[in-house]
Amino acid sequence: MSSQRIHARYWLETGDDPTRAAEVIAGEQSSGTFLKLAAETPELKARSGARVESLQLLDRVAQPSLPGGMPSNSYTQCLLELSWPLENLGPCLPTLMATVAGNLFELRQVSGLRLLDLQLPPAFAQAYPGPAFGMAGTRQLSGVAQGPLIGTIIKPSVGLNPAETAEQVRMLVDGGIDFIKDDELQADGPHCPFEERVSAVMKVVNQAADKTGRRAMVAFNITGELDQMKRRHDWVMQHQGTCVMVCLNAIGLVGMTALRKHSQLPIHGHRAGWGYLTRSPALGWEFAAWQKLWRLAGADHLHVNGLRNKFSDPDEVVVAAARSVIQPLYADAAMQAVPVFSSAQTGLQAHDTYAALGNADLICTAGGGIFGHPNGVAAGVTALREAWEAAMQGISLADYAQTRPALKSALTFW
Repeated sequence: MSSQRIHARYWLETGDDPTRAAEVIAGEQSSGTFLKLAAETPELKARSGARVESLQLLDRVAQPSLPGGMPSNSYTQCLLELSWPLENLGPCLPTLMATVAGNLFELRQVSGLRLLDLQLPPAFAQAYPGPAFGMAGTRQLSGVAQGPLIGTIIKPSVGLNPAETAEQVRMLVDGGIDFIKDDELQADGPHCPFEERVSAVMKVVNQAADKTGRRAMVAFNITGELDQMKRRHDWVMQHQGTCVMVCLNAIGLVGMTALRKHSQLPIHGHRAGWGYLTRSPALGWEFAAWQKLWRLAGADHLHVNGLRNKFSDPDEVVVAAARSVIQPLYADAAMQAVPVFSSAQTGLQAHDTYAALGNADLICTAGGGIFGHPNGVAAGVTALREAWEAAMQGISLADYAQTRPALKSALTFW
């Protein structure tokens, strides 16, 4: 373990001398503090101190990106790489979070700071098992051998009771849907209690499976206290459900790792709240760094937004996020997760998404793109599937739609 180090890359802006600012950050996040202590001997610092591995100057600007920093005539922007000895914390994800993304954001020397990427020693892979199912397990449970899982989200997000929710699901499974998920806002409210919702929905799903031999995957939102999540997971299993969903930022790394140890189903990781971690380009996280922690903790599916979405991510950010999710950790394909594309998706994004990712190992969820089809929900499911077939075969949507009425009609409203 002695030779293993944790590496983190940052974009840094500072009104201080960049070299001094880098050393302040390294000290704050390891063995140092705001003044010299007798106990921080040279030997201790050499053993436990964070190290500035590289500092690359990029630019100087006249105004700070963030308030509260030290006043200065100019602010230097740079790329900073720090490393820590693994012995400082061991392979512990919560302590890793405090180390690489803790108090350093608050330092007066910092007028902008963004965590770009992480390189973690193999000890983390030995301590955390990562996704239990990934794409292969998701395909096996859903019966979708190739192509994307065509999915949707129950809408309205909240307000439906269990019977009304089950009726939405009935239309979807009758239409051949592969994947359905709760909205992140729907968990266990008194208007739609969790157990009643699962019972009603799975009755519909199981009846359809008895007829077709294929069970649609439903990601039930079990987000809650740890004991609640375990009970809800078990209730889903008891009713032959094949997936559970959690809001990652809400349950935290401890909740996720505990759920992973308990779970016998794929865990669908929703990134609700991602905007507050990333929306400012001068503060927070890049998805490439953030997703590594959640993959290690055990998320099988990770939301990455979608091309031409309704939120703030530009397409290049979405593509980079999706590619990072399928990038092996430690050259271990078992650590790969499934990218989930969502947010105002229709068949119009299929060709570009397929070209950008290079494969169709993904979940594509469309709400309005399915429910809004003028010929009904089944036609909406069919049209989205046909759009992806066209993309994978390299045929334009217009040409593919000539002999496919559902797709042809969809092109009038997408």
